[in-house]
Amino acid sequence: MSPPSPGPDRRSPPGPAPPADGRNGSTPLLPSLPVPDVFAALDSSPRGLPSAEAAARLDGHGPNVLPGARRGRLWRRLLAQFTDLFAVVLLVSSAITFLAYVLGRPRDPATLQLALAILGVVLLNAGIGFAQEYSAERTAQSLQAMVPHTCQVLRDGERRELPARDLVPGDVVVLEAGDAVPADCRLVEAQEAAVDNAPLTGESEPVGRVAEPVPPGPPLRARNCVFMGTDMVAGTGKAVVYATGTATEFGRIFRLTAAAPRQQTPLQRQVAVMARRVAGVALATGAVLFAVRVPQGQPFVDTFVFSLGVMVALVPEGLPATLSVSLAIGVRRMARRHALVKQLLAVEALGSTSVICTDKTGTLTQAEMTVVQLWADGVPHPVTGVGYAPVGEVADAPGVRELLRAAALCGNARLVPPTGSGTWRVLGDPTEGALLVAARKSGLDPAREEALTPRVAEYPFDSGRKLMSTVHRDGDGTFFACVKGAPQEVLARCDAVGVAGTRTALTQAYRARVTAAADGMAGQGLRVLAVARRRVAGRRTPLTEVESGLTLLGLTGMYDPPRPEVREAVDACRRAGIRIVMVTGDHPLTAEAVARRVGIVRGPAPAVATGGELDALDDAGLDALLAGRAELLLCRVDPEHKMRVVTALQRRGEVVAVTGDGANDAPALKHADIGVAMGASGTDVAREAAVMVLLDDSFASITTAVGLGRSVYRNIRKFLIYLFSHNIAELVPILAATFAGFPLVPITAVQILAIDLGSDVLPALALGAEPMEPDVMNSPPRPRQERLFSTAVMGRVLFLGGIQAVGVCAVFFWHIHASGIPYAHFTKADPVYREAITMVQAGIVVSQFFNALAVRTDRQSVFRAGLLGNPWLLAAGCFGIGLMAAISYAPPLQAVFHTAPLTLAQWAVLAAFGVLLLAAEEVRKGLVRRHGRRPGGAAG
Repeated sequence: MSPPSPGPDRRSPPGPAPPADGRNGSTPLLPSLPVPDVFAALDSSPRGLPSAEAAARLDGHGPNVLPGARRGRLWRRLLAQFTDLFAVVLLVSSAITFLAYVLGRPRDPATLQLALAILGVVLLNAGIGFAQEYSAERTAQSLQAMVPHTCQVLRDGERRELPARDLVPGDVVVLEAGDAVPADCRLVEAQEAAVDNAPLTGESEPVGRVAEPVPPGPPLRARNCVFMGTDMVAGTGKAVVYATGTATEFGRIFRLTAAAPRQQTPLQRQVAVMARRVAGVALATGAVLFAVRVPQGQPFVDTFVFSLGVMVALVPEGLPATLSVSLAIGVRRMARRHALVKQLLAVEALGSTSVICTDKTGTLTQAEMTVVQLWADGVPHPVTGVGYAPVGEVADAPGVRELLRAAALCGNARLVPPTGSGTWRVLGDPTEGALLVAARKSGLDPAREEALTPRVAEYPFDSGRKLMSTVHRDGDGTFFACVKGAPQEVLARCDAVGVAGTRTALTQAYRARVTAAADGMAGQGLRVLAVARRRVAGRRTPLTEVESGLTLLGLTGMYDPPRPEVREAVDACRRAGIRIVMVTGDHPLTAEAVARRVGIVRGPAPAVATGGELDALDDAGLDALLAGRAELLLCRVDPEHKMRVVTALQRRGEVVAVTGDGANDAPALKHADIGVAMGASGTDVAREAAVMVLLDDSFASITTAVGLGRSVYRNIRKFLIYLFSHNIAELVPILAATFAGFPLVPITAVQILAIDLGSDVLPALALGAEPMEPDVMNSPPRPRQERLFSTAVMGRVLFLGGIQAVGVCAVFFWHIHASGIPYAHFTKADPVYREAITMVQAGIVVSQFFNALAVRTDRQSVFRAGLLGNPWLLAAGCFGIGLMAAISYAPPLQAVFHTAPLTLAQWAVLAAFGVLLLAAEEVRKGLVRRHGRRPGGAAG
């Protein structure tokens, strides 16, 4: 292999580096180059790129983004709407009907009208489906844009937070555990670094990364390279970008991955199965009607066309589109409440959530840590001021300054001053940011201290050690280490204590004082960290030596105030029968103090278990713990504990939602029924593993999303009951007339199609947008195994549909008998018959208007909910009645539907039947409320 090529000619005008796409011969050499040569090959430096050079390279290379999957042309996607099962059935039916019209002698215009009406149904459904698919795609794109995708980059020697799309080859990025790797990079610094390469290589375990050169070979196998689409799961590092966008390893496979079709959710599959069964019933009904009417002497072609029309009319043509619209409305409503749902499945599962395993910091609290108390030189010292603004007072004592100096050095956060009318904020971990603020309050300049004692090594925080350590070079050339972490872990590694600037032996009595002080601070709801330091031999001192023989400097107590809206959200969960389990890495006393403030704990003694106690429990013991007291706090837990708790709860039949923000939360987020990641403070890994992202990080948004999930499920059931109940009103009169020997039908196929299009689709869509009922969070979660189209739902369909059927049968046969004309003498042109079938059609339309009002609520009286609560539903119902009036009175429509004008008295009779239906449903709801039963179709 030829030696590495030198860097670009410095005499040439500045410009983008050559594309590092892995095919020009330069990229395979990068893993084998020493770090200085890597910078030279990419025309960069350890200070990163100058801003002007980065802008020039961005123009040359383009943004660091991957193109979306290629979508088919619009006309192809529109044609795809006609390949649906129901569309095929309708198209074939339309063709057969049209053929019957052509072959008929004489040709019946009604047959042509039916063929055109069926074709119109197909076109309408295709248009709705196409419009909804296009709208959902645009909505998904806009919602995904709400989730931030940023990275930390060195530009002009300064650490900045920039959009990942602005990265260019030569940029130096800073990577920490939990970050998504934003581009293909060669590591130039690495401390205990490990990445998850599963998206690219399928490796199930994290693999370590180094900064040293490795033998030449493909970059994908190089241990000093990291790649776009993978995740940093441990350690820290710096890396120089060599490929962005489509030039990355991930970019080459992205299009194939993005083009893969999205799988249907269980809810969609359940609805599809239900729709196919209904289609089967429709086919069977048409066949039965045909078999019964032909022996009665009805014309063959007329009977076939009629049976075909009835069969087509009973197919739920608009159901898939209505379902999609309802789910999309739910997703948009959740997004407006700061809950971004990434999968439709989450909308369904949210309605049955029975347990929420929530962390504390940032979810129940405001994630704005403030140091309020220090313990140094054996005594407490208060700290004034709140938030990240470095305004406040700290005691001027040698021990305090040394404590805060070490705490500030042992961290990676950075304070960002306000710009314009903004506020101070922290770039990095909030806890480390709070320590920086306290150091600034004491008069220290953390940036100057870092410059005077530069960091030469770092041992990142590890959930097993519960410690973080850094090694620094002092001004005299010696080295020292700073350590911070859980008090008990730090204290166990100390053999001395700093008091008034002097080092003395750490006695058992002093250990007891430190432990009591830490417990006292934790009991006040403070997060407590211990800080220590020691002299070390050099920059490569082993970790075991760095974190032993320490000198304790003191304790820091931080307060993260609870979010003001959380207590009300916790109360709502209690009313909804949802159990809240706090799972945190904090001290048990801290956890209990916060839990009491927000209302999770109200009793005198909640059940508290630590990670060590969970390790000692077998599965049976863990099940007993979870089945015990409702108020449970799990403290000092590791990610493995969290995962095990989720599995145990699911084993008990619970539907579990889990919150998380770190990379180590990803396994539990993926395994939970609902993984909820923090959008503002969460890592990219956590957001990717979750199915829901809280854009405001608030627990209250989870509760709101659960309520909206229940509401969506209820709305789906509402329009299912609405759609299927009127089919009974259409079918029963036909069956009654057939078996009573009446030679004609009480309602024609064209009329049925007019009802489906004029009285069904729009109100069903309006029911899908029904506002959340006030009692949606007052009932326990629905059982996990409960089916969408349950026995209770079918019972309500039969109840409401039966009332409609009785009403329209009564008005039809009453009008026929009142005329005194024998059955055999009736013809299609008879005015009495035309009036009777008009009354049947109008009766169904009017009763459907009242039916829509009836199904708006499951238990609550519709009058208490307010008749004007859903104006879209009223408008859709009025449109249906207006269309029916036009069919009754407009001569052109009378000719199409063979209808006749109705009198005001006849309309009054039909309205009375509608009122009767609404009254009967109000009585049923009253009985349900009185006896406390779950309502038919409740989705609580």
